[in-house]
Amino acid sequence: VDESELLTVPDGWKEPAFTREDNPKGLLEESSFATLFPKYREAYLKECWPLVQKALSEHFVNATLDLIEGSMTVTTTKKTFDPYAIIRARDLIKLLARSVPFEQVFRILQDDVACDIIKIGSLVRKRDTFIKRRGRLLGPKGSTLKALELLTNCYIMVQGNTVSALGPFSGLKEVRKVVLDTMKNIHPIYNIKTLMIKRELSKDPELRSQSWERFLPKFKRKNLKKRKEPKKKNTKKEYTPFPPPQPESQIDKELASGEYFLKERQKKRKQVEEIKAKQADAIKKRQEERNKAFIPPKEKPVVKTKKASAEKKIDIEAIKEKVKNAKKKKLGALPVEEVKLKMAADEKKKKKK
Repeated sequence: VDESELLTVPDGWKEPAFTREDNPKGLLEESSFATLFPKYREAYLKECWPLVQKALSEHFVNATLDLIEGSMTVTTTKKTFDPYAIIRARDLIKLLARSVPFEQVFRILQDDVACDIIKIGSLVRKRDTFIKRRGRLLGPKGSTLKALELLTNCYIMVQGNTVSALGPFSGLKEVRKVVLDTMKNIHPIYNIKTLMIKRELSKDPELRSQSWERFLPKFKRKNLKKRKEPKKKNTKKEYTPFPPPQPESQIDKELASGEYFLKERQKKRKQVEEIKAKQADAIKKRQEERNKAFIPPKEKPVVKTKKASAEKKIDIEAIKEKVKNAKKKKLGALPVEEVKLKMAADEKKKKKK
């Protein structure tokens, strides 16, 4: 028989259930677990508590609901034979306190189902970024969460500062990885793509014993925003074990220039000459600034008009015709001849009267 066949679990194999025959004498001592629940869960727990007691009684575990303190407790009995039943009962009341519906919670009592409560509240500092990253898990209209549930075969509940997951062990491992990566600013779509590829590869029996790294996508981070370079760059000087040279003193400078050997009178005369030279330069600059106001601005050169060409002669006859046509048109005042005729007609009428 090949070693690979011995290491792999055959398809459809299940571990046999734990029965009373495995532990006929029962448990030695009683053990109990208690958990608090918020006020808004009180009404729901009242309704579904008979169903919880019925489900736990099959495993011989007692459950009590204290509405005054706001707590749920589960305890073992003398008839309890499965030592792990109390751990499952503890997980059941934990999930009920975290708003997981009973329709999903009762699955925790099965052998191949487990739960995982992932705390995400302390992974991000700022509240705004935490809400955005938590929203990425849900996706638009809960599509991302639904895809994750289908790929991992787990029920996932995102509420407050925790993520509650319920399903097989292999699925819970993937859910935890996706949730933690999302809170580290890695989009869940990348992990969903790898899960989809893994699901297809697992169907092929030849690839089960091989490495899947060559098939899985490798996503590289892209920093779109380039770092702004500083205006002043501080360049480090080369290290030298020797100290810097000592700066020259005033006496050294005078010795180099020869002033040290001059007499006091000569030194004073030289200082006065330097002051007078500076004053003369300052007066010259001041005078140039004053004279700027008297300098006339540059005039633009006069452009000579071109004489009318002798070729273009005035057409007198054409102008006369235009005038005649204008007189014929009755626009505004009447022409002179018509006015004279009207005046003559008015005089005749007056004489007749």
